[in-house]
Amino acid sequence: MTLLEFDFLKFTLKDLLDVLIVTFIFYQLLKLTKGTRSAQIIVGMVLIAGIAFFSYWFQFEALSWLFTNLATVGFIVLVIVFQPELRGALAHIGQNPFFRRFVSLEQRRTLEEVSRAALRLSELRYGGLIVVERRTGLRNFSESGREVNAELSSELLVTLFTPYTPLHDGAVIVSGNYVVCAAASLPLTTNPRYHKLFGMRHKAAIGVSEVSDAVVVVVSEETQAISIAYEGNLESDIKMSDFRERLAVYLKK
Repeated sequence: MTLLEFDFLKFTLKDLLDVLIVTFIFYQLLKLTKGTRSAQIIVGMVLIAGIAFFSYWFQFEALSWLFTNLATVGFIVLVIVFQPELRGALAHIGQNPFFRRFVSLEQRRTLEEVSRAALRLSELRYGGLIVVERRTGLRNFSESGREVNAELSSELLVTLFTPYTPLHDGAVIVSGNYVVCAAASLPLTTNPRYHKLFGMRHKAAIGVSEVSDAVVVVVSEETQAISIAYEGNLESDIKMSDFRERLAVYLKK
C-alpha cells in the first residue's frame, strides 16, 4: 500500500513501519543512557558518524579508508563501552511483562520480615543494605559475599548488620524465604546525579538496581532514614509509618 508517491520516491506502509521501528529503538537507547556517561559517548559517536558521511560524500580516500577499517571492530567496541546498559536492557527484556496484582505468599513473608528488620535497624541506628532478589538472578554478586543460606527472619537481618561484627559491612541478599549471603559487594552507580548525594550503601543500592530487577532497602546509620532503590531510582527518606506500604508496592511490580 503506497502512502506517498513522487517521481522518484515511493513511501509505502512497509516503509512507515520500518521508520517507526527504528525510531522506537533509538528512543529506547536514549532512555537507557539518559543521565549516564554513555550519553556523552553517544554524542561523540554521532559526530564521528557525521564526519564519516562527509568523507564518503566528498570522496576523501584516507578518511574513508580509516572509517571502513574502524567499522570492522566498531561493534565489539560498542558492546564493551555500553556493557552495563546492555546488561540492564537484556535483563528487563527477559522479565515477565505482566504485573502481578497481589503479593504472593512468599513475597508476603519477605515483606513482613524485611520491613520489621529495616524499622528495627533504623531505631538502633544500624546501617543496612538488603537486596531482595526477584526474577533476575544475583549469583554473581552473592558469590562475592559469605554464604549464609538461612531461613529469612528480621532477627537474623538485624544481627547480620550489628556494628563491628564480621559480616555487618556489605549487602545481604535475600532470595525467596532465605538469606543467601552477607557482606556481598555490589556495583556502584555511575549516574552523575547520585555522585554527591549519598554514601556508599546508597550508591551500591542504586547500582545493583540498575542491572537487575531487585528491590533494595537501605538504612542510614547517620540519619536513620530508610530508602528503597528500584530500576536505578532511589526513593529516599521514607516515613517509618509508610515504609511497609511502599515496600509492598515495589515487590508487586
